Amino acid sequence: MICATFLKRNGNLCGFSVKGHSGSALSGHDIVCAAVSSAVYMAANTVTDVCGLAADIREEDGYLTLTIKKDEANAQMILQGLKLHLEGLAAQYPKFITTQFTEV
Repeated sequence: MICATFLKRNGNLCGFSVKGHSGSALSGHDIVCAAVSSAVYMAANTVTDVCGLAADIREEDGYLTLTIKKDEANAQMILQGLKLHLEGLAAQYPKFITTQFTEV
């Protein structure tokens, strides 16, 4: 199962952590995994490369975490978009993805 955790600092989104594999299909045919991976990489690349915001990023097989170093309005919009997208996927595929929140 994929677990997406959204990080909050002082009530604002400041990052996310996504880990796991959905297991909804064989590797290369897993549309849930592909949808989540695509959305997560787009959000991370938009935060760092398009908006130029400073962020701590860690990536390993089946795991990616991003934490924005300071609150930025642009980051809030990107993270809110990712949150909505992943919550929609979790509603559509509840056996394969969950979302949660944690204060940091």
